[in-house]
Amino acid sequence: MTDHNYCIILAGGVGTRFWPMSREAKPKQFLTVNNSGKSLLQQTYARMKRVIAPENILVATQAKYNDLVQEQLPELPQENIILEPYNKNTAPTVRYASQLLLDKDPDAVTLVTPSDHIISDLHLFEEAIKTAMEYAASHNVLMTLGVVPTRTETNFGYIQVSGGPSAKEAGVPIKAKTFTEKPDAELAKVFVESGEFLWNSGIFIWKASTIIEEIGNCCPEIEDAWKSGDLERFYSLTPRISIDYAVMEKSDKVWILPAKFHWNDVGTWNTFYEHHLRHSKGDNVCEIAGPTILKDNKGDIFYSDQNRKLMVIRGLEDFIVVNTDDVLLICPRDDRTLQDTISELNLPELGEYR
Repeated sequence: MTDHNYCIILAGGVGTRFWPMSREAKPKQFLTVNNSGKSLLQQTYARMKRVIAPENILVATQAKYNDLVQEQLPELPQENIILEPYNKNTAPTVRYASQLLLDKDPDAVTLVTPSDHIISDLHLFEEAIKTAMEYAASHNVLMTLGVVPTRTETNFGYIQVSGGPSAKEAGVPIKAKTFTEKPDAELAKVFVESGEFLWNSGIFIWKASTIIEEIGNCCPEIEDAWKSGDLERFYSLTPRISIDYAVMEKSDKVWILPAKFHWNDVGTWNTFYEHHLRHSKGDNVCEIAGPTILKDNKGDIFYSDQNRKLMVIRGLEDFIVVNTDDVLLICPRDDRTLQDTISELNLPELGEYR
């Protein structure tokens, strides 16, 4: 750890792909989803404390989630919570938070991480972070950790590396070549079999000065909005855009460090299923508060926080059943079907169901 290393945990999203468990009032980063006893945010904070001094860890979130952050991370000082008036995706957040760090420390090297990841093999994670931060401290690069794929996956972004399949085996930073966001199954299969692609983990490392410069070069609309000089006005003027689209897919300064730790973005019910620590008979995942009779079910997710009625479910395969006090969702577990279903619901118009 060095005094110039910082971490920004991104915790302002609303997690609509994990609806109806994730709601606007309490998004998924504040939920416990893998029997760890800790929310995703708490797990992320604990993981970051292994590589960054606690006083240099910041959490960026919407102002309306300040109380949730304080409740879940009571040791985090209020001045380490960066409050946004509303969510404009990650690029404006990175611009704002990076300026705060640059004003504090012109030599700041920053690790930016989402708050909804599950990571194991922590010794490999720590080694990757140390290598990336040392490289970023001495080079004007935008570094991302690229996870070596273990399967064909359509819910992750992919990054092609320069140098062919063998380049990623050296364990050193490599120049990034192309980005592809969430390919279809056929293209994802080609990527994995080629050996030239890594999963985009969404974990970034760079000097605060470097990312601010590249935001100006690659997305001048954000920089123009920043020059308004007022935070509320900045968020009203800036485009809603991710740091991937705004900068990483355009910049010629992107490098990638291949990493082999076990990683997953808990963005959907399918990843909840894959990373749940306990699978019952029939390879089902059951998180049920009340009385239940389950029979002849296979590969399903059953989630209910209701304990006043009996649930009887039989003969489902690869389905999801989510039962809350105001929503009952029954849908095939396939991510595409789930996302189509959620999109068709037009959640912003559902009021209390958000």
